[in-house]
Amino acid sequence: GGLGIGADYFASLFGKQGEPIVLGILVFVLAAAATFSRFFPRIKARYDYGVLIFILTFSLVAVSGYRVDELVVLAHQRLSTIIMGGATCMLISIFMCPVWAGEDLHKAVASNLEKLATYLEDEGSGVGSKDGNGKLFLHQGYKSILNSKNSEESLANFARWEPGHGRFPLRYPWKHYLKIGALARQCAYQIEAINGCINSDIQASEEFKSKIEGPCSRMSSECGKALKALATSMKTMTDPSSANPHVENSKAAMKDLKFALKASSMQNADFLAIVPVATVGSVLVEITKCIQKISEAVHELSQRAHFSKTVEPTVSPEKPQQQQQLLHRGIVRPVPDTSDDGNSDDVVITIEEITTDSPEKGKPDQHRVLKPG
Repeated sequence: GGLGIGADYFASLFGKQGEPIVLGILVFVLAAAATFSRFFPRIKARYDYGVLIFILTFSLVAVSGYRVDELVVLAHQRLSTIIMGGATCMLISIFMCPVWAGEDLHKAVASNLEKLATYLEDEGSGVGSKDGNGKLFLHQGYKSILNSKNSEESLANFARWEPGHGRFPLRYPWKHYLKIGALARQCAYQIEAINGCINSDIQASEEFKSKIEGPCSRMSSECGKALKALATSMKTMTDPSSANPHVENSKAAMKDLKFALKASSMQNADFLAIVPVATVGSVLVEITKCIQKISEAVHELSQRAHFSKTVEPTVSPEKPQQQQQLLHRGIVRPVPDTSDDGNSDDVVITIEEITTDSPEKGKPDQHRVLKPG
């Protein structure tokens, strides 16, 4: 509004004939510059709506100043309308009907990891539906991740402007969610490639399949378990260390798969027949590497966002009934000494042994010990 008043004052210096020409040039130049600035990624990500409001307000005040005498009143009304509208939206969005973009982004990224985990676990265990031709169809929920970039970037942009709320304090590392989301999309694209190779018409020999089926299944299953543990960690905002064993197991399976592929490709002469199955194995290797990066990104997020640490139990679990110690019941009774002086120097202790494993009582066991004194 103030810039529009200044432009109107500057145009009025050129007289009545030159004023509309100068106003038109100023409106065109400033509006074109503001529109061009919207193509810069950083400005578009954060200030796209603000630049649009600037263009509209400047054009309204500058052009209206040519016909309206009380231009300051018009600019004041325009500014007051913007402030009142913005304040009303903020009050309603924060206190009356809160809608937090950051929380939506948090849930969306964790849900995407769960979708990837579901597909990989189903593939590792062979769970899925088959059609009449015997082709296997697995869970297709991962496809919604392929086009999630725009929504995640929009939510992250809104989340940066939100005040601290709930589990998300001020200056929360929202950029790391975009990093995890990009890695999840990369993994989804690789799963899409696997999905096309699973039901390929070209089939490899059963011998070749049997050699790599084990490592592939273990790798896919462990990757799915790792992603599910990471998704759970993000949802509960706890330390993601529970996914580390599954990541290490997937690395071991990846080494076994590489060895099996190398050995089988050297022995098998029909390379065309093994291409689809070998492609699945190769893509699984890339998926395992991608999941390792996702694990590192989630660990970095947990450190920056200060996820709560999991507390290890300090009380040892109760031992099973069959491992409990033996119970003893003893009876001490003196016995007469066989010496000639009539003094008793020892006693006999009768111990009856009772175990918790059997209700039967053991036979009395007598031990002869010396009597003190």
